[in-house]
Amino acid sequence: MLIFSPNMLKTFLDCPQKYIFRYVEKISPPQKSGWFERGKKVHALAHYYLRGDNIEKLEPALGEVERKIWNTLKSNIYFQKHYVNSEYNLSCKIGDYWIGGRLDALMHDDDSLYILDYKTGAIPQKPKQDFQTMIYLLCVSKLYPDVKNLKFVYIDLKNNQNHVVDFNDELEKLYEIAIITACNKISKLIPPEEITHTKKCDFCEYRKICY
Repeated sequence: MLIFSPNMLKTFLDCPQKYIFRYVEKISPPQKSGWFERGKKVHALAHYYLRGDNIEKLEPALGEVERKIWNTLKSNIYFQKHYVNSEYNLSCKIGDYWIGGRLDALMHDDDSLYILDYKTGAIPQKPKQDFQTMIYLLCVSKLYPDVKNLKFVYIDLKNNQNHVVDFNDELEKLYEIAIITACNKISKLIPPEEITHTKKCDFCEYRKICY
């Protein structure tokens, strides 16, 4: 069963040829480390911390930058909510398609449920319209249909800021339409006979095999 992830939908809208390279032909170019590796460490530590594991021996192993990021996350108001789950996969069916992803954390307080996504790099330019926001909110809303207040929180660890998207019936309808439209296009994907290159192609990881 094919489950469409946020990255799959974003990659397709960015460039259908890139989608073919990555998800059809399964070509994975090497990636630079840096913030990516820091993000993996912080996400793993957050998972252990939230589920109640003893992390006293793990924190001293953090580098200076990683420790600063970790302390920023620990002091975040949303990270201090009550724990529900972390680092887990969930999915749901929208129309004829399955969508899903892996949540950083799910928290709650008395009357609200919070989907947390902590970013050590950049957050989406338009958080409310990002496919990650759409898919995670739709999936959690199906899993917890009785929750009155559902919010998606991007925790920007680089700038120590929170970006909150409040879910509602209007957004649910808009998100479902956007998801189904994108999945319909992917399901009918035909490899382009000719590719029109733009300036952004110069920064694509597949440029050496594309042209």
